[in-house]
Amino acid sequence: QVQLVESGGGLVQDGGSLRLSCAASGLTFSSYTVGWFRQAPGKEREFVTAIRYNGYTYYRDSVKGRFTASRDSAKKTVYLQMNSLEPEDTAVYYCAADRNVILSALRDPNQYDFWGQGTQVTVSS
Repeated sequence: QVQLVESGGGLVQDGGSLRLSCAASGLTFSSYTVGWFRQAPGKEREFVTAIRYNGYTYYRDSVKGRFTASRDSAKKTVYLQMNSLEPEDTAVYYCAADRNVILSALRDPNQYDFWGQGTQVTVSS
C-alpha cells in the first residue's frame, strides 16, 4: 500500500521559512517523480515543483529562487524548503508521486497516481 505523508506546515510571518517533508512508503521511491502542489481556498490546485527520479527539479515561476526541492532516497523522503514566504503562498500543500509522469506533464496534477493528505501553510502579512 502506497502512502505519502506530509509534515512541516504551519503559520509563519511574511518573509519567513518552512521546510515541508513528504515521507513515502510502499513504493520503489527511487523510481518515482514527486511533485508538490498547493491549493488555496476557492482556487484550483496548482503545481509548485517536481523532482524527478534523477534529481532534476522544476519550479513554477513564482517560487523560483525561493523554494528548493530535494530528495533523500535512503529515507524515502522529499523535502520542500520554502524561504522568503509571501502571503500569496498560503495554501494546503500536497505531495504526489508517480512513476510514469512524463516531463511535459509534470505540472498536471491528474498525472500523479498517489497523493498525501496535505499540510497547511499560512503566511501572515
